[in-house]
Amino acid sequence: MELPGSRRRFVYAVLYTVCVLFLAAGPMRAVEPQAAMTPMFMPHTEGYACFRIPAIVRTPAGTLLAFAEARRNSCNDFGDVRIVMRSSSDEGKSWGPLAVAAENGSMQAGNAAPVVDTMDKRFPHGRIFLVYCTGDAPEGEVMRGKGAKHVWYRTSTDDAATWSEPVEITASVKLPTWRGYATTPGHAMQLTQGPRAGRIVVVGNHSEGDPQPAGKAYDAHSFYSDDHGATWKLGDSLAWPGSNESTAAEAPGGTVVMNSRDQSGVSRARIIGISKDGGAKWDSVFVANDLPDPVCEGSMISYEDKKGVALLFSNPGNKKTRSDLTLSVSRDGGHTWPKRTLLLEGPAAYSDIVQMKGGRLGIIWERGSDDGIFFMVRPIAPLL
Repeated sequence: MELPGSRRRFVYAVLYTVCVLFLAAGPMRAVEPQAAMTPMFMPHTEGYACFRIPAIVRTPAGTLLAFAEARRNSCNDFGDVRIVMRSSSDEGKSWGPLAVAAENGSMQAGNAAPVVDTMDKRFPHGRIFLVYCTGDAPEGEVMRGKGAKHVWYRTSTDDAATWSEPVEITASVKLPTWRGYATTPGHAMQLTQGPRAGRIVVVGNHSEGDPQPAGKAYDAHSFYSDDHGATWKLGDSLAWPGSNESTAAEAPGGTVVMNSRDQSGVSRARIIGISKDGGAKWDSVFVANDLPDPVCEGSMISYEDKKGVALLFSNPGNKKTRSDLTLSVSRDGGHTWPKRTLLLEGPAAYSDIVQMKGGRLGIIWERGSDDGIFFMVRPIAPLL
């Protein structure tokens, strides 16, 4: 039925106004439906007051392993804290019960950095490394020389049904003068290309000397193993005072790209380090001003499609507050990040991402610093 002329003009006017408002507002912000959010680790459940610091990996068998810090009495970083996990064998549709993956008595075990070694011929189905830290004092005290942080790993060859005894590697990956120390947080990585294929690379941060203004006592660093965890070597520090919690991914040719938090808060953006020798030293370091960040953690993976290798990075993409979970894409090895997609409006803090089958991305994230940890799945193609 054709509308009368006056009504037709009114409808056109309304549509024109909507279009003008849309263009003025900029690109439409995609918001993930609430139904797609799966609660993973919720506060005041399982005997814990708070869950924080998520990490996730996918095994060769297709099992998703999600980790978090379970904080017994409060959301404080230090205290009775252990690493817990849940697993999924159906691509995240359902999840198994909570299990403890690492602990340190009634003190702190955290900063889970899981990675699956898929290139050790002794373990054709892969071996999972869970690298993590323990502490016997709050971070502020450790930075003042009171207390210490230690670095460990455990392994599993049965999709995390059982774990080996912990192995301490502190002496290999932490200098005696370093005080504060943390791995990643989020997943670690294994190189698949180039002359160093098979290398396990873990990034993290440390502090040296007394605390300094604007977090300048912190510096990001790397460590790695070329023999499937038998020995570990310490890579160079980033030499960017204030670089802090970090994530890394592989660019073409075995290049390692490290993406770090700027603890100083000056840039309100991410710090990028590029290593052409597999994370042993850093050839260039710069501020990625096209990756806004409110001084928080982020996660990065590499993804290959018909156009080549893309780096995918998740973080709260708001310069002022920990909010607006965002997925950013680089097609030039981390130098520029022109494509950004808002995954979810509202509070968002730490996150970790994993490639799933069927060209999909698994995202585990903190809804807020103390509002619980959730999981969702998004197709990757529209994000590129």
